[in-house]
Amino acid sequence: MTERILVVDDEEDLCEILQYNLEKAGFIVDVAYSAEDALKQDLSVYRLFLLDVMMGEMSGFKLGSAIKKSDETANIPIIYLTAKDTENDKLTGFAIGADDYISKPFSINEVIARVKAVLKRSSQGFLNTKVIQPDLHILESIADTQNAESIGFDKLILNLTNKTAFIGDNEISLTKKEYELLSLFLQKPDTVLSREQLLNSVWDGDAFVLDRTIDVNITRLRKKIVPYDKRLTTRQGYGYFFSTK
Repeated sequence: MTERILVVDDEEDLCEILQYNLEKAGFIVDVAYSAEDALKQDLSVYRLFLLDVMMGEMSGFKLGSAIKKSDETANIPIIYLTAKDTENDKLTGFAIGADDYISKPFSINEVIARVKAVLKRSSQGFLNTKVIQPDLHILESIADTQNAESIGFDKLILNLTNKTAFIGDNEISLTKKEYELLSLFLQKPDTVLSREQLLNSVWDGDAFVLDRTIDVNITRLRKKIVPYDKRLTTRQGYGYFFSTK
């Protein structure tokens, strides 16, 4: 099935260039010239969004936030295309849940390569959820030890069947990357995982993902798993691990 992409940018010429080249690469591409116009469409039909940041009254960041808040579109990946390339702007995009960030000017070949990489990661789904054998001394709730449905530490529990996360009775909202990172840490408690290992496992070794992207996702994850945030530990020069001690 051909994958459908929505390009949202107020530069009509740029939209036409992106649409033409992405369609040549085999995608179905629709365009919207403002965030407001994009929101009038059925966004659930798309497999990926390419969003500009600086647009009229509603920015690409606000549009991205609206996409992530909707249950129907929360898991659809977002790539930002923008002339805004400062660190704070990138951190804002990643905090919203962006999967990639490409600064203008860019090459069409780069855009196509990144689109394919993000779609590949998205289509692969959750990392190794079918067969997991966690350390039992940190597992609080498992429905079937031969086909683990949950993994966790103390009151921090991940349901591997429906991809939800809880602290006690309270569900916590994690992005796909945050969920995969936390699951990986809980599967390998007290084991230092390097940035390269995290990149290969969660981002499928995508060469376009920076170390800073991993750091930003770890920072966001820590904020969401309080009071277990301090257990997600940095080992300077080596990587990260989830401490159970």
